[in-house]
Amino acid sequence: MSATLDDAKAATRGTSVAQTQPASPARYVFVDVWRGLAIIGVVLYHFGWDLNFFGFISPAVMFSGPVTIFARALAGSFMFLAGVSLVLAHESNVRWRKFLVRLAKLVAAAAAISIITYVLFPEGFIYFGILHAIALASVLGLAFLPLPTGLILLAALVMLAAPFFFETSTFDTRILAWIGFAANPPMANDFVPVFPWFGVTLAGMGCTRLFLSRQTAGHTSQKPAEGALTRALVWIGKRTLPIYLLHQPLLFGGFVAFTRLAAT
Repeated sequence: MSATLDDAKAATRGTSVAQTQPASPARYVFVDVWRGLAIIGVVLYHFGWDLNFFGFISPAVMFSGPVTIFARALAGSFMFLAGVSLVLAHESNVRWRKFLVRLAKLVAAAAAISIITYVLFPEGFIYFGILHAIALASVLGLAFLPLPTGLILLAALVMLAAPFFFETSTFDTRILAWIGFAANPPMANDFVPVFPWFGVTLAGMGCTRLFLSRQTAGHTSQKPAEGALTRALVWIGKRTLPIYLLHQPLLFGGFVAFTRLAAT
């Protein structure tokens, strides 16, 4: 009877009983696979960016509609997955040490990218890119963990829609543009403002709650990775931050070396 009452209470909150137990956070294979595919997409996008930067393809190709949509889909994937991970790792109990260590890594990486891009590309340096956005979304997302699923999804909708209804030149500075209401934000090689992108993270949180509430014993997605391709994607998906930080310096350095050799 007690278990039945617990099930009913958990269902009314849009969560599962498993989430209320002090067990280790679940790790779902499809999340790592998705994350692995997303970081591969980022590597491919930056390879194209480098091709354009070094004059091998025209800007018309690199910044065409399909490529822009692809880039936004990648950003959306990482912001959505940030919400997924927040719920899976901290829904029942915020694991502060794990959270703060991860946050420190994100903040340090974001700061490093800002500094490096400021040195290399001062007019288009990254002042609020994907890592900045994920770091802030992780902090803001904690405030939404105790809220009902419906309210989280409603907040996501508001966040996503707000920039389409309000923008002003008052926010057209780097100090304010990151919020998301700038009419003409300063140029940046990567720009992921809070509005609307935190809405994508909230959507990830809400959708994960809905997914978990429909899981039943013996019907979860917590299965070992099967197949060489899946295992490879899972391996990549668990290492997205170092891959993100290292791939572009390696690609860019390779292009520099190639162009110098070709010129001799």
